[in-house]
Amino acid sequence: MWVGRAPLDDELQAAYLARLGVEREPPSVDALVRLHRAQVERVPYETMWIHGGEAWDIDPVAAAVRVARSGRGGYCYHLNGAFGALLRSLGYDVRAHVGGVHGPDGPAAATIGNHLVLGVHGLPSDANPSGIWYVDTGLGDALYEPVPLRAGEFTQAPFTLTLVRLDEGHGDWRLVHDPKGGFPQMTWSVGDARPSDFVERHQWLSTSPDSGFVQLAMAEHRDATGVDVMRGLVLARVGSGARTSEPLTRRDDWFGALADVFDLRFDHSALGTTDRLWDGVVACHRQWEADLRRLSVDASAD
Repeated sequence: MWVGRAPLDDELQAAYLARLGVEREPPSVDALVRLHRAQVERVPYETMWIHGGEAWDIDPVAAAVRVARSGRGGYCYHLNGAFGALLRSLGYDVRAHVGGVHGPDGPAAATIGNHLVLGVHGLPSDANPSGIWYVDTGLGDALYEPVPLRAGEFTQAPFTLTLVRLDEGHGDWRLVHDPKGGFPQMTWSVGDARPSDFVERHQWLSTSPDSGFVQLAMAEHRDATGVDVMRGLVLARVGSGARTSEPLTRRDDWFGALADVFDLRFDHSALGTTDRLWDGVVACHRQWEADLRRLSVDASAD
């Protein structure tokens, strides 16, 4: 089990828990819920590192260091990788699985391995006698807290989600997101994952011009009633207090929103990172505006 294969040392554990704002306690269902909620509330799903020219690998300990000491987040490999390493270090029986985010038609070969999923075992409760919990802090706008691994519908405001047990095809379990969510479905297999299951997809997702993560800088922050989303220069919210702001075209306003809303800071980034990030986001926004104007002109001509 590669997530947590090298447990976090006591100092790194303490720094990670301080970022989450929780105390160390023995493994339990209630403690797992508290940890999961704190992770999604305080550690953002973000791709700013791609647009700032930072090359990150998928090592869980390196991701945990960034989370604990640098005020950063990441996407699924980093968020679930770091969280899984923390859980293992705290004594949880946590396992990594190969998943894939995909459209409503189901998974394809190209989507397998584009998501890292966690499962926690050995915590039975009255509501979950099997003791197996689906844990996922790496989807951005889906789970707020872990759920029992069993088929059925569950609500975590503002979303109603469904877990489906699969009998054939790719994968063993499927998460069907709410129509208000940012993706349609995610499917995963229950076998233990290895780093090699994700390396190729991570390389493509973080470097290919065809990757949505490369095309648009984004950040997401989950809380008990909704999700805050930054796409390019536009800040929006889904759920309680839903809104969409005008583009944040002043540098200080944009970085201020990243810090205030997403707890995302760049104090430990290399010199020039924030300049590259800001210049790239502004350039993408200007291209988007130009594309809209062109589409408007084309529509008028028709």
